[in-house]
Amino acid sequence: MKHIFTTLYLLLIFAVSSFAQETKSSDNIYQIQDSLLIPTKSGIDISATIVRKQTNTQPLPVVLFYTTYYQGEGDSFFAKLSADRDYVGIVAYARGIRTDINHYVPYENEQTDIYDIIDWISKQEWCNGNVGMYGGSYTGFSQWVTVKNIHPALKTIVPQVAVMPGYDTPMENNVQMNLGLYWANDNIYKKEPIRRSLPFEWFNNGIAWKHLDSLAGYKSEIFQNWLRHPGYDNYWQSLVPTPEEYTKINIPVLTTTGYYDGSQIGAVQYFKLHHKYNKKANHYFVIGPYDHWGGQAKAAKNLMGYDIDSVANVNMRELAYDWLDHILKGKPKPELLKDKVNYQVMGTNEWKHAPSLQAMNNDTIRLYLDHKKLTIHKPKKKRFEEQSVDLKDRENQNNYYTPEIIFDTLDVSNGLVFTSKPFEKDFSVNGAFTGNLCATINKKDMDVSIALYELMPNGKYFFLTRYVGRASYAKDNSKRQLLQPGKKERIPFDNTRFVSKKIAKGSRLLILLNINKHPFEVINYGSGRPVSDETIKDAGEPLQIKWHNESYIEIPIWKNKKN
Repeated sequence: MKHIFTTLYLLLIFAVSSFAQETKSSDNIYQIQDSLLIPTKSGIDISATIVRKQTNTQPLPVVLFYTTYYQGEGDSFFAKLSADRDYVGIVAYARGIRTDINHYVPYENEQTDIYDIIDWISKQEWCNGNVGMYGGSYTGFSQWVTVKNIHPALKTIVPQVAVMPGYDTPMENNVQMNLGLYWANDNIYKKEPIRRSLPFEWFNNGIAWKHLDSLAGYKSEIFQNWLRHPGYDNYWQSLVPTPEEYTKINIPVLTTTGYYDGSQIGAVQYFKLHHKYNKKANHYFVIGPYDHWGGQAKAAKNLMGYDIDSVANVNMRELAYDWLDHILKGKPKPELLKDKVNYQVMGTNEWKHAPSLQAMNNDTIRLYLDHKKLTIHKPKKKRFEEQSVDLKDRENQNNYYTPEIIFDTLDVSNGLVFTSKPFEKDFSVNGAFTGNLCATINKKDMDVSIALYELMPNGKYFFLTRYVGRASYAKDNSKRQLLQPGKKERIPFDNTRFVSKKIAKGSRLLILLNINKHPFEVINYGSGRPVSDETIKDAGEPLQIKWHNESYIEIPIWKNKKN
């Protein structure tokens, strides 16, 4: 999932290019206004493409696709999709895209700009006064910032695989990813693509993370700005709705995401917060075995080596348009949306439906990490497992990454493995695991990785989900609280990815516990200094950890009554 946005970008180019070739000869059925400039109160115009069918002369509802990317003529793909469904289709670009790139700043101008875009749209003769938005990733985020102050013409949003800035990108649980450099370089400024060897060069020479851009030969203002906000502080929080603003979001919302979507924790968090602060929120949620692409477009029948259940083969873009038809044209609600939470249980070939995230479960398993075992009984005798990590060592990596969901052998990568006993009955894991780690270390901080697997009766491993987080932000993601060397510390975690899968009788659950040390995320050397400032010289002696058996994970499950 480290390169999920880069992968999405390449897939998007392919899809858009293919569509452009297919429809080039049929463009005469559309009325296309390209490079139209929409005025805003800021005085900076927004570039847009507007597409209508030639035969649609009456005012119509409008579907707005707002994007921070520009790929050329093929971008009209999204507007044509809407026109084909008898809407006015509009693709509008972030401030500075297709105009003056000097005006571009990610995430910061969407709230006012999109309000002005919708205001302009609502006054056009071809608009019937109703506007809907849909789309994924950055486009998903843009919808959430738009509803901080809802324009009267905006009737619904469909944020798909929506990123939450500072929460799941460019860092996850306060652990920075090199996405922060790659994303703007390759996708926005269209500089020469960063060489694939660059992360390994950084890893091997041990320079500070904040100098990563220097290896690319320039200073990235976007990358450097984000590094100035290592906590989920007011800068990041101001980019999404506040609790008070969530209470006022009363338009219908449909969220889609996937178990293997790199942005999933953000997409889920929007849903949680909307329902937390607005008890009457008209907000539906759909999740299944999809990655970042499948959660906003067409599902892959084989996802990272896993053949998804046939009922999971859903086109999320088609679902989005069916929802728009329901809200903007009064058509029936999509059949899949039987309740507020709709999730596909892997391994059952069934969709399940619940009124809330909490209602998905009727039990919770607590498993203690004791003597390389996951045990349901709280250990009576206190003890610990020791782990030593030499953060200066460049011969080895503690690298979580799997290109596949199902595999024959587990790469422990210098981590610790804790395994449960075989389960005597089937049950389903439904939701996100949480827990408390209890550790004593000789440094002031560390970045923790926890991966959860099903060890199946046939001996194969099924990757379920993963947590990564910085210990010093575990109790408050907005405020760093360093650990005290030599003191037993509690490290709670609850911001993990949602997953739903049947766990078969005879299967075991397995935890791989580790410390991050690899080329694709920042290395926390534990000195207590700002992590992006640390170099390999701050590593000092190896990180020594005692993982106490008071540590546990909690997994939400559904047990059949007959069990």
